[in-house]
Amino acid sequence: MNQTVNISFEKALLKEIDKIAKKEHRSRSELIREAARAYIEKKSRWQAIFSFADKANSKVKITENDIIDGIKQLRSNKKAS
Repeated sequence: MNQTVNISFEKALLKEIDKIAKKEHRSRSELIREAARAYIEKKSRWQAIFSFADKANSKVKITENDIIDGIKQLRSNKKAS
């Protein structure tokens, strides 16, 4: 079941939304629904990545300084090559 909501947009953003919706032959609502779904999916993926990294890091105990040192080492190895 769909539910109607009211959202405020700046004029310039709404103009861009309407322009894209018209170009893609769909309604403003369809475009905004897709944008919301894409945003939620993207956030979910990033959350899964961060969760995996946290679990992996809790086993290995890598610090931020370890990462910085690793990057410096890789860069110096590339310069030496």
